[in-house]
Amino acid sequence: MLIDIKLEKLSGHSTSGKIGKIHVEVNDNIKVGDEILDIESNKGNKSVISNATGIIKSINVETGDTIKKGDILVTVEGELKEESSKKKSTFNYMGGLMKPKKEEIDTDITVIGSGPGGYVAAIYAAKMGAKVTIIEKEKVGGTCLNWGCIPTKLFVTSAKMYENLNNAKSFGLSAENISLDIKKIVSRKNNIVKELTDGIKYLFENNNITLYKGTAKVLDENTIFVKSNNTETTINTKNIILATGSKVSMIPIKGIESKNILTSKEILDIDELPKKLIIIGGGVIGMEFAFLFNNLGVDVTVIEYMDDILANIDKDIISEITSIAEEKGIHIYTSSKAEEIIDTEDKKVVVSFNKKDKLHYVTGDKVLFSVGREPNTGEIDLEKLDVERNDNKRGIKVNTKMQTNVSNIYAIGDVTDKVQLAHVASHQGIVAAENILGNNIEMEYDVIPAAIFTDPEIAVVGLSERQVKEKGLEVSIGQFPFASNGKALTLGESRGFVKIIKEKETGVILGGSIIGPHATDLIHEIALAIKNKLKDVDLMNTIHAHPTTAESIYESVLATTETGAIHN
Repeated sequence: MLIDIKLEKLSGHSTSGKIGKIHVEVNDNIKVGDEILDIESNKGNKSVISNATGIIKSINVETGDTIKKGDILVTVEGELKEESSKKKSTFNYMGGLMKPKKEEIDTDITVIGSGPGGYVAAIYAAKMGAKVTIIEKEKVGGTCLNWGCIPTKLFVTSAKMYENLNNAKSFGLSAENISLDIKKIVSRKNNIVKELTDGIKYLFENNNITLYKGTAKVLDENTIFVKSNNTETTINTKNIILATGSKVSMIPIKGIESKNILTSKEILDIDELPKKLIIIGGGVIGMEFAFLFNNLGVDVTVIEYMDDILANIDKDIISEITSIAEEKGIHIYTSSKAEEIIDTEDKKVVVSFNKKDKLHYVTGDKVLFSVGREPNTGEIDLEKLDVERNDNKRGIKVNTKMQTNVSNIYAIGDVTDKVQLAHVASHQGIVAAENILGNNIEMEYDVIPAAIFTDPEIAVVGLSERQVKEKGLEVSIGQFPFASNGKALTLGESRGFVKIIKEKETGVILGGSIIGPHATDLIHEIALAIKNKLKDVDLMNTIHAHPTTAESIYESVLATTETGAIHN
């Protein structure tokens, strides 16, 4: 029987509310009393509880939707909760339904966490013949697919398209009555995220990977307990891969409990665009949001504790992106410590910050808290398992095989606190799977491209100028501006440059940085060169298609030689 679960009532006398967190997914098993979703109203928050037992067939709302009494929230195929007049005769029957089913399974590898590290490890191991089980307490795909890499790039794309429409005249075009609908941007984001996460679930099924939705309780190095919907499962496992990811870091600031504070997770589900946004933290996440919201027409202020935004990259890149940000109207305060967040009577927010021992104030509609992420061990008792932490006590300590001090327990991704990048987590997952299956593979961190989706994009790989100086290496550095690249000019994106660092005596490529159009795609040619110890002549003797932005890499390599770049 198909049952429509509707919004029956709200807190107080509210007649409408906004969908908050949705706790279920299509095809989930639910029972009477399970939480389905949360609803926020002006009278308070409320959880909608299932009055049916069965399988979720459809979810008719999305996070951020405004709904009213009588609206259908989800549709369930199953049995409706009996009316009070029938409870006496059906009590034993319903009680039997609600008793958890107990099962015990055996598996080769259990992966805890289904982010880009966990799901890649699971699929890779399964393709190599292992019997694999994966456990996820929230959403398949983890932070990256649901609240990180993919959703933010969807926002970046919409924001850039909006900016291009507003600058149509520079391309000889005319566009009138340009507007944006943040709800539709969020909806598009949700649809594409769902498409990708459904794809991962399909890959699990196609590779005979058993997925459990619930919280994993690791009893010992070979036993895991998980309660998933109405089933309690004991998993006897030969190996464990911990892939529990990271969580948003929150530093102690007075007023941190303000309702006007958003993290990188909540801001992706906003239903109203703020006129003024204050971002605390000018690292990668903070600056990506700064540029995308600036492109959406928001007045953005960034408060950064360090002396520079994006502090870990070369000074010339920092100087260029800072200059571009300020030209776009992004207000940046570096060497500044946020002191207090104050809510005003007119529902605005004030952030006070200390710069050079002087207190400053900035007013906005919302505050994005973006001071980094920290390893998330969740409910896993590492001490009970005798699994060692890193020296800084943040992440899980692993060797180059991604193995902890407990021989059959591995850890991958952000929880190791090595490099917090999705592609690193994925590769660590493959290394862990290979070693579990008897192949001696080691993780290397020397050649990891990093992509920053500001506007323009930034990408770096290999050694930076600072690192070659610290190592005392004799190098040659070549730089080529996109202002001299034909394809960049056709795109209307002439800011930025490509920089190549090579060993002076041998010509071996050691590092590269790009700021400009397609930087995050172009960086892989330099990464491949560094990984394979290619020399300047190898790149110079490779014909690059014209007209492309890739020609700038060729020209930057020429700039390291006595000949110099041709078009500069």
